[in-house]
Order: sequence, then C-alpha cells, then structure tokens
Amino acid sequence: MRNVAEERPSVKGGHAGGLKGGQASLHAEGSFEELSASALQKYLGGMDYPAGKDDLINHAKKNNAPDSVITALQKFSDQQYQSAADVSKEFGKVK
Repeated sequence: MRNVAEERPSVKGGHAGGLKGGQASLHAEGSFEELSASALQKYLGGMDYPAGKDDLINHAKKNNAPDSVITALQKFSDQQYQSAADVSKEFGKVK
C-alpha cells in the first residue's frame, strides 16, 4: 500500500502544473508549430472566464509563458472566451 500512497503526490504534483511541468514546458518552449493545446492551457491555469484575448495574453505572461504561447494567443480573434474549451477551440483554428 505504501507504493500507491507514495505515487499519488507525484501524480498530483505533475498534473498541477507547478514548476516541474517538464514535458509540457519542453514542448511549449519550442516553436509555435510544435505547441500543443495542453501546453498552451498549462500557462492559462487559474484563468477567470469570461476573458478577452488581452486577458489571456496577460495571464500567460504572468505564468512565464514562452514566446510560442504568446505568439499563439496573439493570433486569436479579439473576442470574449467563455471557458478553457473555447480557448482550445480557437487554438485549433489558429494552429
């Protein structure tokens, strides 16, 4: 049982998107073409919706988003996004 209990914090820690977001960070720091929707969402964690394009960009910058994330957000339509799902949908359009 101890192995299961010991694994849970590491799973939660990796999913929470703290500073240890290794794989997502590596992909996000690449070019815009290599950016995934999940890597983009990592830098929008804790975002309050609805949010405009500038709100998304500012929030991502506060979360130390790499240039590829900012570039993606700058390509978004200037509108109000109601949820993370709306953001992912828009990301699919600009990608």
